[in-house]
Parts: sequence; C-alpha cells; structure tokens
Amino acid sequence: MLHIENYMDIKSLHQQGLSIRAISRQSGWSRQTVRAALLDKVPKPFQKPSKTSKLDPYKDHVRQRYEQCALSAVRLQEEIRPMGYQGSRITLQRFIRSLQPAWKLRSQLTVRFETPAGHQAQADWASCGKFTDPQGWEIPVHFFVMVLSYSRMLFIHFTSSMKLEELIVCHQRAFEFFGGWTQQILYDNMKQVRLSQNQWNPLFLDFTQHHGFIPKTHQPYRPRTKGKVERMVDYVKDNFLNGRRFEGLPDLNAQAMHWLTHTANVRLHATTGQRPVDLLAQEQQQLVAFNSLAPYRLSCCVARQVSREGYVSFERSRYSVPPQQVGKTVTVEQHDQKIIVRAAQMIVAEHPKATKPGQCVVAKEHAEALWKLSLLRPMPPSPKWEMTFRQIVQATPLEVYQQIPL
Repeated sequence: MLHIENYMDIKSLHQQGLSIRAISRQSGWSRQTVRAALLDKVPKPFQKPSKTSKLDPYKDHVRQRYEQCALSAVRLQEEIRPMGYQGSRITLQRFIRSLQPAWKLRSQLTVRFETPAGHQAQADWASCGKFTDPQGWEIPVHFFVMVLSYSRMLFIHFTSSMKLEELIVCHQRAFEFFGGWTQQILYDNMKQVRLSQNQWNPLFLDFTQHHGFIPKTHQPYRPRTKGKVERMVDYVKDNFLNGRRFEGLPDLNAQAMHWLTHTANVRLHATTGQRPVDLLAQEQQQLVAFNSLAPYRLSCCVARQVSREGYVSFERSRYSVPPQQVGKTVTVEQHDQKIIVRAAQMIVAEHPKATKPGQCVVAKEHAEALWKLSLLRPMPPSPKWEMTFRQIVQATPLEVYQQIPL
C-alpha cells in the first residue's frame, strides 16, 4: 500500500515525462502499482488490514453476559469454551477491558507490594445482601475472607452477623484451614478491630495477643493498600456466588469449602504463576503452627430471667431450660458456637447456637419435664364467701293497716 509520500513522488516523476517503466525502475514499485497510482486522482488512505480473532464468533455473547453480570474473564472463558472457543484468556481479558469505562480502569491503578512467606495475611468482611427465610425474617448474609499474602491461599466463611465474636470465630476457622497464622494481619478500619484512630478494640486486642500476631490497619481512604484481599472479595462474588443457588447458610458454606478446595486454591495464580495450594506448602514452614497454642476461649455472659414457658432470650433467639428455673434469674454464656445456661454457678442447660434470629432451640428433656409438671398442676380452689344479716327488720302487723279510716 502506497503512502502519500510515495504517491506524490510517482506523480512528480510522471510530470517530468518519465514512462511507467522508468518510474518503476527508479522508485522500486511495480509497474502495476505505478499505473494504479497514476489513475487515482487523489491518494487512497492507508487502511490497516483486518485481523480475525478466535474470539470474534463469541463477542456478542461475551458482551451481553458482561453487561448483565460483569463476569470476569475466568468465568466467561468457562462459558464459551464448551461453545468452541479455543483462544487464550489474555485475548478475552483484552476484549473485556475495552468494555470497561475509563474511570474504572483508572481506579484499578495499584502499586503492588510482595511480602515474604509467613509475614502477612489480609482479612476483610463483605456483604452479600439480605434474604427472606420461610418465617418472613430478613437474614443479612456476609462473608469473611482471609488471604495469605505470599502464597495467595484463600479462605472464606459465610455468616449472618459481623459482630466481634463472629469475627474471632472466623479467624480461628481460617487458622485451622491454613495450618497456622502469619506475623501480621492487615485490616480496614472496622469497629470490631479499631474503635478509633488511637484505640484498638480491647477484646480483639486480647485475641491478637493470645496468638502473638500484630494487627495493622490501612490508612483512611486508602483501601487498596490491602489490594490482595480486595481483589479476592471481587473474585468470590464473581467466580463463586454469581449465578449460583444455595439452600441456607450450611449449604452455602459447604459449597464454599468445595470451591476453595477444587477451584480457588488450585488455580494458576496470574501474579505468582503458581497454584496457591503449592505455595502454601512452602509458607506453612514460616507460619505459627495452629496446634502450638491452646484455643482462645471466647465467652459472652449476660443475665436473663426465665419466662413462664421455660425459655431465656439471647440475641433474638430463645433457648429452653429446665422448668424448675421458671421465674428465676440465670446466666447465659456463649462459648464459640455453644450456649450455656447457669443457675448459681451450676450448668442447667447447653445448646448449639441458633443459626438465625427468631429461632427457638428446645431440648427434648426440657419440653417433656414442662409437660409433666403442667399435668400435675393442682386445680385452683373454688371461691368461698359468706354474708351475715346483723340488722333486724321490724314487720308491721296487718291489723294496724285495717284500723286506718278510708
């Protein structure tokens, strides 16, 4: 294809009286090209030759799915591969990037920092929305996520609460899953961790001191300081949650554990170029071993009065106690996922923690004992009363009225 400079040179040589053969010999272009250039009144603009892509037949599908759910290249590749797509993920990522607005691309600019094995983990909460249970209660669903910064090993757990007690339990589950914990853990400025810029949450600080790791929080308005866990939040929502259906929290957590084991932690990580589960084997040598310390005992203690029906209320759920405790004040304690009821320092009831608000947790022996006592309840005595007439009413004889003249 001739550029405009070549076209002008050919026109100039022709105006000087040179033949097509001479112009061809002098310019190096073929006689056919010279002849075509002389026939054109104006130079033809340069056109980049069209290049076909293996993604072309699937671009409409990709564009539609991305506009609907903003799926990642990983999920979209999983969808179009059975349809016949044989191209690379990079090609797909490049096309998806062209669909994103410019402000989103600028917001993703990040300076990456790598940490040595066992040095740091990053943790966060994420909300997934509210869902209505069969009783009509709106149940909020959140998930806790922790990622080891070196190996990129990922852990998630879904809950209906983001309270500090739940945060500590999620940490304990993550430590068991990883086989230990790092020297530092990075958080955002959540109230469960830091009450203010100068004050840590005392209970959470006690938990960190028990395990000996250093808690750190990112600078205000700089959430991308903990970019590894931020990216994992998006990854969980897109690759695990999006487009799937779950039957309650137990099923959600069961599927999450299967996804962690068979997808998230065995994928080839784009940054490290290795699978997180393989790098974990190296990182575990630098972690504080999970079995090196006694488990942290988490307890929450409140006083409650036993209702007439034989229940105590705790965190919007009810728990049964022996009917002998009706009307008395007892102590309700939460230890991890167990509820313990004490009366005068004696344990009178133990229950698993309710899985959702409004639940009634009943022990069979408590219900049976309450029923037997209700059958033996004595009938209330009939009301007794009496009346005494102390004033004598005088009666007038009939003869008196007969003597009165008419």
